[in-house]
Amino acid sequence: MKDAIQAKIGGLRERVMDRVLRTDPFIAEKHRADKPLYAALVPDEIFKGSHFERRFVTPFGGVWEDLAVTAAQYGLGSDQRGVMISGTVKQDRLRRIAKVLNDLEHTARGIERVRPDWDKELAYILEGGGEDIPVQVICDLFVTDTEKNLKYAFELKAPLPNSDQTKVSKEKILKLHAMEPCQVNGAYYALPYNPYGKRENYTWSFPARWFNMKEDEAVLIGDEFWEKIGGVGTYQAFIEAVNEIGKEYKERIYREFLGIEPPPGSESVGLL
Repeated sequence: MKDAIQAKIGGLRERVMDRVLRTDPFIAEKHRADKPLYAALVPDEIFKGSHFERRFVTPFGGVWEDLAVTAAQYGLGSDQRGVMISGTVKQDRLRRIAKVLNDLEHTARGIERVRPDWDKELAYILEGGGEDIPVQVICDLFVTDTEKNLKYAFELKAPLPNSDQTKVSKEKILKLHAMEPCQVNGAYYALPYNPYGKRENYTWSFPARWFNMKEDEAVLIGDEFWEKIGGVGTYQAFIEAVNEIGKEYKERIYREFLGIEPPPGSESVGLL
């Protein structure tokens, strides 16, 4: 698993380096001609760094899903991206899902804001009946535990997601839980790592409108997510894989792109 993760990141890394060094390098003269005011006030090195950042972020935008697929293939056994799950949801359950989301989003004047509570919300939704309505949900990741024949759906977002993304994800997850018969053994809102360290310290406000990020069982952050898709030890393997190749990659960026020697201590900064 570790080797496969490094190979996946290494391929993306090489494409980025080829672009910033050969096919689309930072040309100081062009920057000065295009933005003379900026060039007069700010050192070229600042914009050279932003030139690299833009060309790094785009190809790495979907890397979390790619890495999750790799981890699951070496862990539980099978993983797919963008899988459509079809089923039926009772009409009143769909109405209750819409009400739950609306109550979380809008608070009437003079009324205390509704706080997310996964267990309470799901119990309320599952009490709904009525006509069976065909529903389709496209999940970010669909993982199958081939040994136990268990199926899991994940909405995988960046560690600091926005509110709109999270609302859409919560609606999908609630619909998956409301399907009859249920098509998955679990559906989760997942973040690949926690920039705040421990889960109880996660304080990014936007997803907190829709989930209790510290307590809801439908939320997986960092090691909880990686262990779920790959089994025990997956998160540690992921961390070690990234940190091992990170040192060499940063040194190349300093020397080959920025044209300077790595500053002391730069190699000690890694993923936790």
